[in-house]
Amino acid sequence: QVQLVESGGGLVQPGGSLRLSCTASKSLESLYDMGWYRQAPGNERELVASIRSDTGPDYARSFRGRFTVSRDKTDNTVYLQMNGLKPEDTAIYYCSARVISWGPKYWGQGTQVTVSS
Repeated sequence: QVQLVESGGGLVQPGGSLRLSCTASKSLESLYDMGWYRQAPGNERELVASIRSDTGPDYARSFRGRFTVSRDKTDNTVYLQMNGLKPEDTAIYYCSARVISWGPKYWGQGTQVTVSS
């Protein structure tokens, strides 16, 4: 099992930035991949980006350019830097992790991001 703890959400004005953090209970090298998802009210959960232990980030098309994923292996933490935020970015953002590619996906508790003036 993997425990994931997200933080960094909050209220931000349109055009602002936020950095979300996701700290895993296992080393990043022991995980097949980690991902960031979001779920807006009334919508399905959607992939924002993923990052594998042996490769760089892979972004869903609609998030390229404004969102950046990075990681700190010394801290077992993956970050999601979000710039140029829009009201439609309002959602609960979740972190996920898999130990192996065909294994279960573990989820964090989610962190609320609200973009509003």
